Amino acid sequence: MTAAQRRPSQFQRNALAPGLLAAVVLFVAPLLIDGGWFQIVQYAVSILALIVAWFAVQARQWWWLLIFIPIAVLWNPVLPFPFSGPFWIAGQAAAAVVFLVAGAVIKVRRQ
Repeated sequence: MTAAQRRPSQFQRNALAPGLLAAVVLFVAPLLIDGGWFQIVQYAVSILALIVAWFAVQARQWWWLLIFIPIAVLWNPVLPFPFSGPFWIAGQAAAAVVFLVAGAVIKVRRQ
């Protein structure tokens, strides 16, 4: 297939890069929970959740706000919640999957 035959995609997935980055951070997070590095995880996840939420608003997929605003609050490093244990570790993986799904699903039509 030549370059002249290829058509560019009609959609762009703005939330894919921050979603992938957040998923990587969250999959590594259980290794960092007990150390001093977990605050960096909290900053990264809360900021990336707000970025993905903004891309969801731009794509007019408002329902993602019901997921990403709580993620931004729960991983908030300024007023952190004292979560620990296996449920919190499972929450890291669950949030990573949510970021991956959102990155794949949130898309806007190119102009």
